[in-house]
Amino acid sequence: MKFLTRVLLLIASLICSVGANAQAQSNYPNRPIRFVVPFPPGGNLDFLARVIQPRFSEYLGAPLVIDNRTGAAGIVGAEYAARQPADGYTIFLGNTGTMGLYPVVYPKLPYNALKDFAAVGQIASSTQLMAVHPSVPAKSLKEFIAFAKRNPGKLSVAVAGLGSTAHFSSEMLKGRAGIDLLLVPYKGSGPAVTDLIGGQVDLIIDATSVTMPYIKSGRLRPIAVTKNVRIAALPDVPTFEEQGLKGFDANGWQGLLVPTGTPPSAITKLSEALMKTLAQKEVRDRFMEQGLDPAPSTPDQFGAYIRAEIEKWGRVQKTANIKVD
Repeated sequence: MKFLTRVLLLIASLICSVGANAQAQSNYPNRPIRFVVPFPPGGNLDFLARVIQPRFSEYLGAPLVIDNRTGAAGIVGAEYAARQPADGYTIFLGNTGTMGLYPVVYPKLPYNALKDFAAVGQIASSTQLMAVHPSVPAKSLKEFIAFAKRNPGKLSVAVAGLGSTAHFSSEMLKGRAGIDLLLVPYKGSGPAVTDLIGGQVDLIIDATSVTMPYIKSGRLRPIAVTKNVRIAALPDVPTFEEQGLKGFDANGWQGLLVPTGTPPSAITKLSEALMKTLAQKEVRDRFMEQGLDPAPSTPDQFGAYIRAEIEKWGRVQKTANIKVD
């Protein structure tokens, strides 16, 4: 009789627990949500977070508290977010580096991009641009490749961080075009483009926002954009694809993720609120001002995209033997 009573009490406890969890999820969100941004205030990723924050919070019906967890080029913030409770109250702003490149270049990454996170949706993509110093005698990709082949190892490319999108894009150019370039690493895009303007290096492949001001002033010459269509800001600059370098897909991207195990109902609510946010004209306009293209997607679409990016950059890593300590 005592055994039966214990079993009945256990069943009743489980039913109450399930009911409480269901009630909690139906009321989600009912408290502030931590929005982890793995880079410092003032950068591109922080800018994006602060642009979507007001509308995103409005559509969710809960405050979003931006938490800049910086360090190790985004790795510190990603690890922190991955270790938080999977209850829908921690969201993470991932990008090409933290979720696409680092998994293939760092052998001991303290998180697993595919196992530790669940996708909510992509937010934006950023086109990269190849630009050269005016002293380089090339006005097209074909002319540049021909000049580089005549001068193997003599042209230098500024790389804003080892293991970065700029690094991988430069290696992709070398491999696809069959040219030998000297890679010069920098600690960021700022010092890299400064040396390019000064003529210490010959070219760069980086976000359009990095080189656009100097292209407009005539201090740098644009050669090609990585997007599969020309960009509105530089309609006369052809794509890599148009100039014969097929499959040169090296765009940057940003998206929202949550710790694995987050309830599907919470992910759905986050996804719906994000979609509504990205549909707002003021949000889209702010993105475009910074060279970002809104790129809304479903959780499934974004998850598949991340897997494809890791596979793509993994091939580049193996071909170029890219290693970062």
